[in-house]
Amino acid sequence: MTPFRLLHQSSTCAARCGEITTLHGTISTPVFMPVGTQATVKGVLPEELEALGAQIILGNTYHLFIRPGHELIRSLGGLHAFMHWQRPILTDSGGFQIFSLRELARITEQGAEFRSHLDGSRLFLSPEDAVHVQEALGSDIMMVLDTCIPYPAGRDEAARATALTGRWAARCKKALSGTGQLLFGIVQGGMYPDLRRQAAAELVETGFDGYALGGLSVGEPKELMLEMLEATVPHLPADHPVYLMGVGTPEDLVEGVYHGVDMFDCVMPTRNARNGMLFTSRGRLVIKNARYREDPRPVDEDCSCYTCRHFSRAYLRHLFQSREILASQLNSIHNLHYYCALMAAMRDAIAEDRFGDFRREFYARRETPP
Repeated sequence: MTPFRLLHQSSTCAARCGEITTLHGTISTPVFMPVGTQATVKGVLPEELEALGAQIILGNTYHLFIRPGHELIRSLGGLHAFMHWQRPILTDSGGFQIFSLRELARITEQGAEFRSHLDGSRLFLSPEDAVHVQEALGSDIMMVLDTCIPYPAGRDEAARATALTGRWAARCKKALSGTGQLLFGIVQGGMYPDLRRQAAAELVETGFDGYALGGLSVGEPKELMLEMLEATVPHLPADHPVYLMGVGTPEDLVEGVYHGVDMFDCVMPTRNARNGMLFTSRGRLVIKNARYREDPRPVDEDCSCYTCRHFSRAYLRHLFQSREILASQLNSIHNLHYYCALMAAMRDAIAEDRFGDFRREFYARRETPP
């Protein structure tokens, strides 16, 4: 039985809202997942994450496998107890991290052999290992181990990697121990629509609790990413959640929802916050700019986050220029609140069947700088 329940489908596009049931609660979709790679969302307390509207966060299997180790986390009550977060958690399988460290890795039919980026020690992760590690972590949603494809990549390379991802996905499903955790398959295929359609069909035949689109937002033009969404999402079952991995900007989220995507994650809100770049309803604001030195306004006058309720642009600029830790904290709270509020607004718009109007208004507001 699928964990996904469709609540409303837009009458004008593929946007939809629904619910995903997990061991640690129900998630309203579409949803954005703050990234907590090392079992922490940088600079933000768990209670602050709850207050700003985060429903689910993402951890990373590769990093937690290397440090501090999944068995240690299991012995301390699992990832939820370890990081003091009792809402749902999704763990990425580590395939992208292994890909990004490919100079230290060798991919074979059996799995990924790689060297730790910390101390150079030799490690091995098979599809079965990826599942067992995630089961030990206790995440609510696990991802299959996949083979990521660079951009650009030739057709033959993309076809080989996509086929291997499909075989690994089947092995991941067979490795399940019946814990009640959900397992999502990952559609690869590079920038080749037919390969993505074929990968989607094979994963659906194997059968997973949800389906993710991997290998996008890796340097390709936005138009090509949207083309891949259009080529893939309609071939995934409508009664299962669809997850676009590692995406992205606010515009990406709006367009992803427009094309039928239910789940997103990206490091951008917190990474950009640490670099002084803030998201607002009117576009991006770079807080270090001299124009904000005496600006008494909040970051976004339409925002109700803790940062905007209590602090001026002038103060935030002062903190950033002084390299104060509080700058990263307050900026991260604002950016994550903006992302979560954006998703909530889209859920409301879909439920009221006015997503087309919402999308037009979203872009119209960006015509006036913050």
